[in-house]
Amino acid sequence: MSILSAITGQCPGGLPSLPLQQAICASAPSSQFPKPTYRIPTRQERIATAKRLKKQNEQSRLSKYEVNVYRNSYKHNICLDMLREGYHRSFSELSALIHKLNAFREAEGPGSDIWQQKTLEEQHEKLDKLQCFLTRAEAAQRAGLYEEVYNSQLSLACYFKGTEDKLLSDYFFETCLKTTAMISSDERQKEAEANANLGLAYEEKGQLNKAVEHYEAFYQLSVEKPWQDEDGCSHYAQACENLWRIYTLLADKMLECDKRREAIKTLIKAFEIAKEGGDRKMEGLAAYRVALAYHANGDPQTAIKYLQMYLKVSELLNDDFGLSKAYEAMSKALVSVGNINEAIRYLEMFVEVAKRLSEKRSLVDACKSLGVIYNTLGRYDLACEYISQAYDIAITLSDLPLLEIVQVHFGIAKAHSMMTAVCRNIEAGKRVNLDRLVIWKNNRIDMFNEPITDAVDETFEDDASETAMEKK
Repeated sequence: MSILSAITGQCPGGLPSLPLQQAICASAPSSQFPKPTYRIPTRQERIATAKRLKKQNEQSRLSKYEVNVYRNSYKHNICLDMLREGYHRSFSELSALIHKLNAFREAEGPGSDIWQQKTLEEQHEKLDKLQCFLTRAEAAQRAGLYEEVYNSQLSLACYFKGTEDKLLSDYFFETCLKTTAMISSDERQKEAEANANLGLAYEEKGQLNKAVEHYEAFYQLSVEKPWQDEDGCSHYAQACENLWRIYTLLADKMLECDKRREAIKTLIKAFEIAKEGGDRKMEGLAAYRVALAYHANGDPQTAIKYLQMYLKVSELLNDDFGLSKAYEAMSKALVSVGNINEAIRYLEMFVEVAKRLSEKRSLVDACKSLGVIYNTLGRYDLACEYISQAYDIAITLSDLPLLEIVQVHFGIAKAHSMMTAVCRNIEAGKRVNLDRLVIWKNNRIDMFNEPITDAVDETFEDDASETAMEKK
């Protein structure tokens, strides 16, 4: 109950007296009427609040595009972005690549290497790269900037080569070559580079004949041109090196098929190209391969001519490894033509170089070859000396077949070194000589070259009697 109603109830007639009215007016306002608990907002505040609520409502509501981004796959969204921005050709190319890779994957079947990898649709980084450079290439193509198109395609080829995606890298290397036909401002330099890249791609796949076509095109385009790569290496020198390498690989394939004449012709082409390239080491190696082919084909004289070129180059470059190979091959060729003394001289130089290089395998081959030659010449002591060295070194190597070969040659040389003494004792036919043979058979002690004396005779008689007692 309020104060006013309480006073009114106590006064007659229902109204308070004048003194009471004055007391009520003198009281505090708060005791008369309570303050409201909230304030009515102004018009500007109401407008600001409405705007804020509207903005919050708009932010909390996703657009149709945003809903699709979350609902669709990553590949689907990238394709939509391409189409929305007008890159229809990029969309078609990306779709064709995905279809091609999936078809190849299905053809290989479960268990293949590509089956163990993620599909292209699942690799978001690669999809981003494709979207970026495909759209960039399409925009440059519309503007007629074909060098930019080439650079974008080359970037994709190099990227996928780094990730070991051979199908994609080869595809973009091929598109690079097609694009170079539209470039006319660089004297066909880009075309030369594209042929080099594509030749290397075919070489890595083992398609040597196709690689030769592109390497030869690279060579023809770079002749007498000052072009260089980023490292300052001449395109012409690179073309010569590529052709030398691919011709050598082709010759190896021909030799595997026993096509020796064709292989020799191809190796001669490789040698001529290597000479043009100006790399003396490459020239020497090419000459060495020609020499080996001629020697295998039964023409050691021509082989010696090319080996002399290899020797000259190796001496000029101070290449001990090349010298060791040249000395070994030269000794074999000289043996084939019957020049044994020169063959021995080259083998002795081969031994010295192998020791200098600490090449144990080469040292075993050199000592073994020298021992075999001395054995054929009847110089059995020298044969045993060199083959013994080869045997001691072969024991330290983990090469059982090599050790067995050296053991056989060592046994032959040792038998030949004892053959003269054994035959002499057999031909003598005396008791002492026969006793020596018996003791050698029992103990393997070589006493054939010792002089025969009375003391020695007694020793032989004692040994013979002991042997007889053991038999009884």
